Amino acid sequence: MLEIVPLFDGLSAETLAKIESRAVPRNYPRNAVVISEGDDATSMFIILSGSVKVYHTEADGKETILNTQGPGQHFGELALVDDAPRSASVMTLEPSRLLVLSKAAFKECLEESPEVGYHLVQALARQVRRLTETVNMMGRDVYGRIRTILESMAVERDGVLVIEQPMTQQDIANRIASSREMVSRVFKELKAGGYIEEQDKRIIIKKKLPLNW
Repeated sequence: MLEIVPLFDGLSAETLAKIESRAVPRNYPRNAVVISEGDDATSMFIILSGSVKVYHTEADGKETILNTQGPGQHFGELALVDDAPRSASVMTLEPSRLLVLSKAAFKECLEESPEVGYHLVQALARQVRRLTETVNMMGRDVYGRIRTILESMAVERDGVLVIEQPMTQQDIANRIASSREMVSRVFKELKAGGYIEEQDKRIIIKKKLPLNW
């Protein structure tokens, strides 16, 4: 199962088997809150199937989506290296199967296979890079933020860029701190220009998005 996880890319089959033997698989229905902001952090989660959203809730109840993730990705990894409470909440967007690795189990893996620690450091470095990109994105106009989100989430499938994770226009609006109406307006124009297409809850980028709109 762990072969699909970039965090463990390059580890031997023996090491992967040790990690997997200490992890616990769990199934979650759609819209299940996996972790809540402020909770004690004791485990990391690996997505085997399904998808989740990582979000922050303001004091006034407004929700800001920080990220959406799918199979092979992971969240909660900071729990493996510090004792601070959860900094964000995570909810499933569809029925999902997650692999849960506790801090205690990770320490055992680290003692047996020190190279696991290097892979975790790499993962945390990627997370810092993503956060930097997010901060930079928020300084752009609405279209610039939408373009950044679409391009960062797209993966190539048979020569076509596809955003496979289900994401509504409201989800995008929440993530870029804009209104659904503004996102809807940009999407309508991008569709009219032949740049994107929505198909089976997926967004398909048909040609390179313009730098400005």
